[in-house]
Amino acid sequence: MKRALVCGAGGFIGGHLVNRLKDEGYWIRGVDLKENEYGNNNADEFIIGDLRKPNVVANVITNDIDEIYQLAADMGGTGFVFTGKNDAEIMHNSCMINLNVLEEARLKNIKKIFYSSSACMNPEYNQLDLIIQNALKIQLILQLQIENMAGKNCLVKGYISHIRRNYGTQVRIARFHNIFGPQDTWKDGLEKAPAAICRKVAMAQDKCEIEIWGDGKQTRSFLIVDECVEGIRRLMESNFTGPVNIGSEEMIAINDFAKMVIDISGKNIRIKNIPRPTGVRGRNSDNKLIRENLAWGTHSH
Repeated sequence: MKRALVCGAGGFIGGHLVNRLKDEGYWIRGVDLKENEYGNNNADEFIIGDLRKPNVVANVITNDIDEIYQLAADMGGTGFVFTGKNDAEIMHNSCMINLNVLEEARLKNIKKIFYSSSACMNPEYNQLDLIIQNALKIQLILQLQIENMAGKNCLVKGYISHIRRNYGTQVRIARFHNIFGPQDTWKDGLEKAPAAICRKVAMAQDKCEIEIWGDGKQTRSFLIVDECVEGIRRLMESNFTGPVNIGSEEMIAINDFAKMVIDISGKNIRIKNIPRPTGVRGRNSDNKLIRENLAWGTHSH
């Protein structure tokens, strides 16, 4: 039986990843600052711990662990990430966690580690158009005009790839593009667009209106969480060293997304666009690498 450590197991993607690994027969140790808010806690052992502290990391990474999945990070929606008020904290926490985990894994000779990264790694200048003709390619991170601190903290994860060359550690890195689905955060300013829009429509009275931040023409692509977990597992089981994008190549404008949810609800709801932070104008995933190297687009689970 393989043994895995999932850092960030109390979070949205982490909880789903634990379930997938359990289905595959793994023994799982989860660690996070909190338990999953929906009770999605199926790890064999779950430790409440602050991975910014080296002694906590030393405790949860033991010599018998075969694989580490590092998903622990400060996450939030546009109101959290793009205001600029949380940049220092996001950067500090991510650097501390990522470097602590990597160093302890090196000391304990753990040879296989997955690191989650973000589409925010991509340069801001390539995300200014509503319709992106060239989707976000991995190579673009070589430019340093990254859109925000959530992206810049992921540069640490980019440098992690050098550990492979120096110490022989098998590091896998994937950049997530707007993952959504069941048991995702849906309120308190930490939710992503799909959850926020669904919440607003569900709570709105018929013949009323909902507020959409910005002009609603900003475009995004969204990927259901099960497909994200599938991508993680394919990457970890492969010999491809990445990094790769894990996302959808199907873009939609936010107003159009809201109209789709309204149609599904059967309500007569108007959209009111208001001036608020929106992030970049357009973002899409380029899946060439994951399609060619991991047979992305075919089903194996």
